Amino acid sequence: MLREPLLAAARSPRLRSVAEKSKLTRPVVNRFVAGSTEADALRVTAELEAAGLLVTLDFLGEDTTSAELAEQTVQAYESVLKALAAAGSADRAEVSVKLSAIGQSLADGDRIALDGARRICEAAGAVGTTVTIDMEDHTTTDATLEVVRQLRVDFPWVGAVLQAYLRRTEEDCREFATAGSRIRLCKGAYAEPESVAFQGEEVEDSYRRCLSVLFGGQGYPMVASHDPAMIAAARSQVVQHNRSSDSYEFQMLFGIRPDEQRALAAGGHRMRVYVPYGDEWYGYFMRRLAERPANLAFFLRSLTSKK
Repeated sequence: MLREPLLAAARSPRLRSVAEKSKLTRPVVNRFVAGSTEADALRVTAELEAAGLLVTLDFLGEDTTSAELAEQTVQAYESVLKALAAAGSADRAEVSVKLSAIGQSLADGDRIALDGARRICEAAGAVGTTVTIDMEDHTTTDATLEVVRQLRVDFPWVGAVLQAYLRRTEEDCREFATAGSRIRLCKGAYAEPESVAFQGEEVEDSYRRCLSVLFGGQGYPMVASHDPAMIAAARSQVVQHNRSSDSYEFQMLFGIRPDEQRALAAGGHRMRVYVPYGDEWYGYFMRRLAERPANLAFFLRSLTSKK
């Protein structure tokens, strides 16, 4: 019931301004966002690594409105990748990139985004880590997957995200579940029309079908879910397909189910935490609230707490 209003709020400049100025909001945001700076990202990365967890860093920002901002985002990724290498973390931490943050929505945006993504991949390859290209709303799916295809010519390890709520995704999984392919499967976090997206329990059914395709293929599935039922389904696929522990991984968002993250890692599974950082946190934060009612309850409790 609250999903649509929260996703609408994520697009509201007025509500964004109110949230960013509120002293009450920041402590709650800190649960889900590492901080504003590269130093914050590196600090949280080190803490998670010490707990036996892997990391993917997301420099927050999307729907970039100028080539200058897109360039700044590319440079931020190049910088953090060098910093990860200097900290000795490049073998356990990678980066995730939204193409809209590096210019996809600009005029000639596909070329700009591809050029920026190529630079980020070059920086990642130079320090021995990887890049995963995030997926956004359904209108960008074809363009995003085409960028992934082009990147994989030179960087075959580039990861892609597929969203189980889209009706097309099972077929996309079949295309991408090839040797060396890294696919992050998530449910999806955008408001999509029924014509292109499953609704309600159908999303979980699609997620299970997509898991079966990915684990039955030759690629490297990345199971991005906090849902215990989906995690159990993935673990069943591990057994069914006799997957070694280094041939797949689980992924969860920073600040959500941290105990389960550690339990999966302690159980011998590769567990990667998606860690966002930067000033552009508002849209990301609102989508996290829309995805899971427990996140909204946590937020509301914090507003009434005296601590």
